[in-house]
Amino acid sequence: MLEGKTVNLRVMEKEDLPLLAEWVNKPEFFEYNPLRQISKAEMEKDFDKSTLEQTGVIIEKKDGSKIGYICHFVLVHPAGKLLEIGYSLVPNERGKGNATEAVEIMVDYLFLSKDIMRVQACTDTRNLASQKALEKSRFQEGRNNA
Repeated sequence: MLEGKTVNLRVMEKEDLPLLAEWVNKPEFFEYNPLRQISKAEMEKDFDKSTLEQTGVIIEKKDGSKIGYICHFVLVHPAGKLLEIGYSLVPNERGKGNATEAVEIMVDYLFLSKDIMRVQACTDTRNLASQKALEKSRFQEGRNNA
């Protein structure tokens, strides 16, 4: 478990899948990608074949309540290996600094434990809150040239 001041991060377990399936299938959880739907069976299949190249992590408050999800996955880049992160919080836990702290913990962990050249994150252009969390976490804005 990775511990922060107000949130902790722990690797997702199979027992977390029903809650994650519930979150993912609610449009308000992935506010800027509301059409994503996945069954619990599909999620379990993906979980069973996941590798160390992709890791899902549960964001918990200090009291153990689960408030979100953050993940990292490997991207192939001509200059070397890099990781991308993605995250989402339940709506009533947004705007409290939880995402910023979770991102900071995750990025610190990744640079300390992985052989990588950079960590990146993508946001919807309308998702100002996520952009603000990334900026507070020392990410620099870039543009995808694809």
